[in-house]
Amino acid sequence: MQTAVTILAIESSCDDTSAAVIRDGFLLSNVTASQEVHQAWGGVVPELASRAHQQNIVPVVDRALKKAGVEASELSAVAVTLGPGLMGSLLVGVSFAKGLALSLGIPLIEANHLQGHVLAHFIRTPEEASKPLPPYPFLCLLVSGGNTQIVRVDAYNRMKILGQTIDDAAGEALDKCAKVMGLGYPGGPVIDRLARQGNPKAFRFARPRVPGLDYSFSGLKTSFLYFLRDHLAEDENFMTTHKEDLAASFEHTVVKILMEKLELAVRQTGIRHVALSGGVSANTALRQAFQERSRKGIWDIYIPPFGYTTDNAAMIAITAYYKHLDGEHCDMDKPPYAKVSI
Repeated sequence: MQTAVTILAIESSCDDTSAAVIRDGFLLSNVTASQEVHQAWGGVVPELASRAHQQNIVPVVDRALKKAGVEASELSAVAVTLGPGLMGSLLVGVSFAKGLALSLGIPLIEANHLQGHVLAHFIRTPEEASKPLPPYPFLCLLVSGGNTQIVRVDAYNRMKILGQTIDDAAGEALDKCAKVMGLGYPGGPVIDRLARQGNPKAFRFARPRVPGLDYSFSGLKTSFLYFLRDHLAEDENFMTTHKEDLAASFEHTVVKILMEKLELAVRQTGIRHVALSGGVSANTALRQAFQERSRKGIWDIYIPPFGYTTDNAAMIAITAYYKHLDGEHCDMDKPPYAKVSI
């Protein structure tokens, strides 16, 4: 009788401590502890993040194993995000994973955080055995606070970046817009909520002219900042009285920029299976833009459940499962890395 492949995965690349258990390709548990300590600072503070990971990692892993009904002795391997991410945060997860794997005498599997976001579309629970998965090849728009990329996916381990931001990420632009408006952190969800009540065509902001499939959002941020400065000089209550329209118009511009390049990628490659991933994939307007193209029969789309949009260990688990089947394990002395592409 063939032994089941059971993997514990750990994700700690930024400010979420997450652990998941996967068995024979099906997710048994996915537990995440978020860190609220950063809200007062308007962004993630690396030192505070790494300290919170140290507090959270043992209870999160323990909860994931118990929720899955799995004993540590049943594990076939331990997987962990090796990068990219905040070095202090990564070190907590990587050190714990290495120690656990060594103590159990089982292999360690490294996972790329960005690759994990793309493969989030392959996460299935035992109850979702019939869930349709994206066929290879497919295109994936990976959009988050730190990354904005159009990726061609030919296999779980064969991905090519067709275009990416040359400066700021789309998620960062949304967060900065919220910060300028005094809406707090994280700003993306607040912008999303306000935009549902505003007019997306109330105001126009500068859009970049970048060749090819690359993105740029720094100019849009500057345009928004100058727009506010000029109107506040005329009316000090302008931002308060127009915050819904400002949020809707800025969000509309970001989504339009994202979709125009993605449509170009579809035309250039002829690939009409298109997926969305990353934290910004939770944005309502972006999801609606995908769904509109699906309704018109233009694309076959794949949008992850909200629970798999932000950083989570489930996406690391499915990545590790495929690597384990191919015998791809990691040396114990391999260090984490802060920056890298897919």
